[in-house]
Amino acid sequence: MKNYDYRKLDWPLIICYLILTFVGWISIFSAVYDEDHAQIFDITQRYGMQFIWIVTSFAIAFAVIFLVNSKLYSTLAWIIYGLSMLLLVAVIFLGIEVNGSRSWFEFGPVRFQPAEVAKIATTLALAAMMSSHQFRIKSARSILRIVAVIFLPMAIIVMQKETGSALVFLAFIFMLFREGLSGWYILFGILAIMIFLITLSISPFAALIVMFALLVISRGIIMRRIFLHILFLSVSVPIMILTPRIGEIGFIAESIVLPDEGWLAVFIVPAFVYHIYSTVKHKFSGMWLATLSFIGAVLLVFSVEFFFERVLKDHQRARIENLLGINVDLKGAGYNVHQSKIAIGSGGLSGKGFLKGTQTKYNFVPEQSTDFIFCTVGEEWGFLGSTALIMVFLFMIIRIVNLAEKQKDNFNRIFGYSLASIMFMHFLINIGMTIGIMPVIGIPLPFVSYGGSSLWSFTLFLFIFIRLDLDRWK
Repeated sequence: MKNYDYRKLDWPLIICYLILTFVGWISIFSAVYDEDHAQIFDITQRYGMQFIWIVTSFAIAFAVIFLVNSKLYSTLAWIIYGLSMLLLVAVIFLGIEVNGSRSWFEFGPVRFQPAEVAKIATTLALAAMMSSHQFRIKSARSILRIVAVIFLPMAIIVMQKETGSALVFLAFIFMLFREGLSGWYILFGILAIMIFLITLSISPFAALIVMFALLVISRGIIMRRIFLHILFLSVSVPIMILTPRIGEIGFIAESIVLPDEGWLAVFIVPAFVYHIYSTVKHKFSGMWLATLSFIGAVLLVFSVEFFFERVLKDHQRARIENLLGINVDLKGAGYNVHQSKIAIGSGGLSGKGFLKGTQTKYNFVPEQSTDFIFCTVGEEWGFLGSTALIMVFLFMIIRIVNLAEKQKDNFNRIFGYSLASIMFMHFLINIGMTIGIMPVIGIPLPFVSYGGSSLWSFTLFLFIFIRLDLDRWK
């Protein structure tokens, strides 16, 4: 350890960390303030317990920087990953149930969520695998290995009925894109989300028409005959919209009963068969990718209902329906977000002042010290305070990305990008759900929300990277 100059530690990152933990602490104090327990160090209250979590997180940061050899992370990556998966499975049988999900261990006053550590373990495994000399990200075998490493913890976490935490693992796509994964995969992900939303908020019928139109446009681009294919769409889309009317014809209505999607198939199937025939005959380059994407999209359309009804829990379905305007319930599933938006909006430009938030003081917003901590900042510190907090987060994430680019070791770079991706996903979803542009999936704001499990895991995550970055100056 004598070969390290600890003055080279990245102090801007450390300062951002200290700012966020302090803002989180005083925001928790304000969110659950009790005049009978006015001392911020009172451990019978959440703000007192948060102080303990902060002090212990400082101990974790110290140990990572000064006591642990950085080479252990790459050496033990797969062992850590394996132990993490065992914890994820064990919590299903040995953990306690909180808000309908069995994802927490409880040790007296301390609760621990293995899913938080699983993000770090998955990052270590990916960094170890992808930094090896024989790894090639564009090979099918490598992509399958990546998918297996990421989706194993996701699947186990879904079994815990903690879908929100599982979705965070999708953030690794940003790191994979930096490491050379084709941008098509991100495009496919965006399309999948679009299909899900159209199917859910409008109908499978509408989603199929949209996907068929995208296939035709893709075909036109590949064949370099875009105008001709747009002309075809201008005729075919109205026909597809009217296909269910076939079932209303007298003698047909008496003998054949099909859903709207079934009548749509009367048009789409012959057109798709012709598309396959011409693709095989003329051997258009890139056409098979568009074709397989269309088939996958169709399968996704008809699996949305199963996923929505069988995988998501009742309150998750209600929150998504409320967000999409399918079933607005301001006294039920939409209550949290509605009150959060009122709290943030009431803060105005400069806020109502510390401990003066009425929405906060009278407990209008549930979970205001955890998932909805940002609305406390918005109400008491206003637009200026909210913007300042967002700027600290963005600076921190951009700083991590810049440092990741400077790494000489592939393992360190991949770890840094993974950290930035996970932090960005938490930041985006948490703040997004408090202002009503994201579904409420119950994930904390890093370093700010109440809870030792989240604070410890993000502290560990961040300071492992700061320690790895120190290797540049060795």
